[in-house]
Amino acid sequence: MFIPRGGKKLLLTTVALTALSSMAFAEGEVSELESVKEELQTNMNILWTAMAAFLVFFMQPGFAMVEAGFTRAKNVCNIMMKNLMDFSIGSVMWWLIGFGLMFGAGGTFIGGGSHIATSDYSASPLNWTFFIFQCVFAGTAATIVSGAMAERTKFTSYLLYSVVICGVIYPISGHWAWGSLFGVSEGWLEGKGFLDFAGSTVVHSCGAWLALAGAITLGPRIGKYSPDGKSKAILGHNIPMATLGVFILWFGWFGFNPGSTTEASSAIGYIAVTTNLAAAAGAITALLTSWIRFGKPDTGMSLNGVLAGLVAITAGCDCVSLPGALIIGAIAGILVVLSVEFIDKVLKIDDPVGAVSVHGVCGVWGTLALCFFMNEPAEGYSAMSQLATQLTGVGAMFLWAFGGGMILFNVIKYTIGLRTSREEEIKGLDLGEHGNEGYAGFQIFLNQ
Repeated sequence: MFIPRGGKKLLLTTVALTALSSMAFAEGEVSELESVKEELQTNMNILWTAMAAFLVFFMQPGFAMVEAGFTRAKNVCNIMMKNLMDFSIGSVMWWLIGFGLMFGAGGTFIGGGSHIATSDYSASPLNWTFFIFQCVFAGTAATIVSGAMAERTKFTSYLLYSVVICGVIYPISGHWAWGSLFGVSEGWLEGKGFLDFAGSTVVHSCGAWLALAGAITLGPRIGKYSPDGKSKAILGHNIPMATLGVFILWFGWFGFNPGSTTEASSAIGYIAVTTNLAAAAGAITALLTSWIRFGKPDTGMSLNGVLAGLVAITAGCDCVSLPGALIIGAIAGILVVLSVEFIDKVLKIDDPVGAVSVHGVCGVWGTLALCFFMNEPAEGYSAMSQLATQLTGVGAMFLWAFGGGMILFNVIKYTIGLRTSREEEIKGLDLGEHGNEGYAGFQIFLNQ
């Protein structure tokens, strides 16, 4: 009998499985088999969640490259240092108090279910992995702020507010929506049925509203607006760097969204598809919108269209239909272009990378849109009732993050100072704050 290549192994495996299935297991043997299966599933869950956490960590250099590429060459070291330090500081603060605030009993401080620095995470095999996965999420919320406040923020002030964001602001609001994920206590938004699977509002909008508060408190960069209030473009120095950063973020989002299952299941593939469709649709519609608005297919707007689609689909990536994912991403791509223009030219708020539009406006859109594109709504589901719940969550997050941000940034402004000196801003923060040059030996023009 002819057996094709690999067929012998398959034949032997089939025979073995058939023999096993025909065996009569004693009660103890069946119990042992179930225990082995459970342990295997647990280890698979740990492996997948850990891999997803590492993918989300890789988004940190993605954010750094996007922000650096969209800003000027004289500030590139400063941008890189801020993205390095917000994650470094954030990791320590998350270990010290952030995790306890977000996932402890009642979201309290030291009473947070004892989940602080002295915690025993060995109670469940998945606990350590869950901790690092949520840690990289906290880092994402913190790093969003740096883009909107780029090119004019004191480095010492940035270090200080990173401590507060990762240690207090993000964990408290995160508890409202995700508190029960660690199995200790349920947040009040969870109790109302608020849906945000991977963080359009919990992570992205939280970071965006903090960024908005920071940008307002700081004021615009020197030369951004003419005396008559007209907006002047300040071009980014390295669009290839920004483009690579966006591709890295797109790649990392396959950990951000599918990884939020925290288990190795068939849902991973479906979530990856909805995530990808929304990103692609956002890129296309942002390109078309910018083409219509400006007469040219703008590269920067198209790149932000990708991120807009990704942010928007993050809330409902697990439950919306595939056509729904496409529509959510497509509308996000349009919204981000219009929002960037509105914030810049109407509100006169200087956001160098469009962080508020990408993460705030599109985060809100995605959180609300999932109500109308549910794949298989539960019996008795009402889109309008769910919309009311989603609006409650969105509004609470805005009030908390923006309000807390305004207090935080104004306290810093009137104590140690939030903004660099005029001389340092003109010369560049690389030299003024760090004594370094991002491109040593290259001619950098300082006339902007």
